[in-house]
Amino acid sequence: MTGLVAFTVLVGLVGLERIAELVVSTRNAAWSLKHGGVETGRGHYPVMVVLHTGLLVGALVEAWVRRPDVPGALAWSMLALVVLSQGLRWWCIVTLGRRWNTRVIVVPGLAPVRSGPYRWLAHPNYVAVVVEGLALPLVHAAWITAAVFTVANAALLTVRIRCENRALSSLPDARVGQRADA
Repeated sequence: MTGLVAFTVLVGLVGLERIAELVVSTRNAAWSLKHGGVETGRGHYPVMVVLHTGLLVGALVEAWVRRPDVPGALAWSMLALVVLSQGLRWWCIVTLGRRWNTRVIVVPGLAPVRSGPYRWLAHPNYVAVVVEGLALPLVHAAWITAAVFTVANAALLTVRIRCENRALSSLPDARVGQRADA
């Protein structure tokens, strides 16, 4: 039971982190729109919100209903991946600064960011999302939630990344989908 309570606290902390992201995102989206930003991809955004909320709720429900035995090695290794994914996510947020938000808003005329994790990956935040979506439920062996989220998220990211690449291709010096040193 102690592990289940600790997992519940962990998921609650991730939920609070998501609220902090939304505060930053709302502020940054307002800045982008004030500076002529153009939003695209509104249709898939509600699906993304439901999917990410479902990850948190699903992991908790599965853990409390199934009450699986959780090998310590699984719990600790997945917790390490969750922490690393949060670090990567916030590295992305800090690197993009005012341009980071949870929507697809591009300010015309601003060159794409090619520093921080964007030196090596076109969409490093989605690496964090994929890792966290698999690892967070597996901290408490909620493998059903991990599998369902991973499959649904793969479908969503196909749409989302295509949308972002189209939007980013309008920027000066856009090399969408390529590393900065490519």
